[in-house]
Amino acid sequence: METLDRPPSGQDETRTYLADLLLKTGEGNHEAFTEFYRLASPRVFGVVRRVVLDPHLSEEVMQEIFMLVWQNAGKYNPEVGSPIGWLVTIAHRKAVDKVRSRQSSTHRDARWSAAEWKHPFDEVGESVTDGMEACQVFDSLTALSPLQRESILLAYFGCLTYREVAEKLSVPLPTIKSRIREGLSRLRTQYDVV
Repeated sequence: METLDRPPSGQDETRTYLADLLLKTGEGNHEAFTEFYRLASPRVFGVVRRVVLDPHLSEEVMQEIFMLVWQNAGKYNPEVGSPIGWLVTIAHRKAVDKVRSRQSSTHRDARWSAAEWKHPFDEVGESVTDGMEACQVFDSLTALSPLQRESILLAYFGCLTYREVAEKLSVPLPTIKSRIREGLSRLRTQYDVV
């Protein structure tokens, strides 16, 4: 079993030390991997948490990242970049992939459940209820004066504006507004009674 050097204090020495740990990890050295994990994991976890947000999912991503480190440490080339730069690149990509995968899965599940979910719909009950409400409304309309009834029917069932109702009946707009307001008030009272 090979002993590891003590971690250095300077930035260049730390970079060299981490690169050495990665190279030894690539050769299958468990102690080197453990030491690399101990030194690098806090920084990697910070990167992952900024992307993933969910703490439990972040831990899952961390595990995947360090599995990749164990499997690919032999591919690390110290001449291309720093060990932390290499690791942070892997971490960021893995975290983004996890977020995208989770969002895609969530959207897919939402689309599926929206497509598969059927409203429990009772057509007979709905038509009976609609019919009863229509009967109540028409029964309540009999309590109105013929002028109020005609104005309300044109406005609400004929889909005309108040101005169009006034023009159709050749009555001033304020008169139509009053008829409709008073008619609706009477309808409300009548509808509450029925």
